[in-house]
Amino acid sequence: MTTAPRSSSTGGSAVAEQPPPRLVATDLDGTLVHSDGRVTPRTREVLAGLDRLGVPVVAVTARPMRWMDDLWPILGRSGFGVVSNGAIVYDVARGAPARVTGIEAPSGLAMAESIRAQVPDVTFALECVSGIKRDPRYVEPHPVPAGSPVAELPELWTEPAVKVMVRCASMEFPELLERVTRAVGDLGTVSWTITGLVEIGPPGVTKASTLALVARDLGVDAAEVVAFGDMPNDIPMLVWAGTAFAMANAHPSVLAVADHVAPGNDEDGVAETLARLFGLRPGCDP
Repeated sequence: MTTAPRSSSTGGSAVAEQPPPRLVATDLDGTLVHSDGRVTPRTREVLAGLDRLGVPVVAVTARPMRWMDDLWPILGRSGFGVVSNGAIVYDVARGAPARVTGIEAPSGLAMAESIRAQVPDVTFALECVSGIKRDPRYVEPHPVPAGSPVAELPELWTEPAVKVMVRCASMEFPELLERVTRAVGDLGTVSWTITGLVEIGPPGVTKASTLALVARDLGVDAAEVVAFGDMPNDIPMLVWAGTAFAMANAHPSVLAVADHVAPGNDEDGVAETLARLFGLRPGCDP
């Protein structure tokens, strides 16, 4: 994957002169969603306009399915969710997963032992279709559903894990990320979105690889996709998409690969950019 910048544009008229995209792909946190967790009325208005135009909107996120219930409705009738960094495709119209790719227990437990050899104080949690499962030492900073299993990893791994989460309070994050990446090798796909948490998905699965499958099923080419993101796990998606916007608040590595820069997430940058691309005026039908 190249990390050379594709353009230094800040989203000017060159984009507006092109035909409108046929598919919109957007990260959520730090991108579509405000820093306080809100999706603003302006963003909802623009997404509703795209729905009336029949343009699919795909939320492409590291979030698990259990964090998406309030957001599915804003994606419209033809929307999809690519969640857990690409391990799950959720069909909004059907209200169910359309595709699930996970890490099975034998390879997952071997991977965990390899990580422990590099990071003795490591703790693990598993995201599965059924929800989150944690080992007794794993500290989850966000609320978890009541009754979520807590046990040692071999007992927890009873179904494919769509994401393995790794923490270690005794190690600085850059070293933790380096050691986990080295230990995982080709057993999984390592990514991160917040400092302190390393996320591991199934081998070869990224936001880009799964978004490409969704686009293929919809008959849309990469060149017809516009994508928005802010963190390193968005880079494969931005490189793959025909038109890539980094948010103004994006990580420097993301700004380096994007075609254009959109206003920040707290400025409704995704909504304002899409409104321009599709000619959506405030309060008006397209």
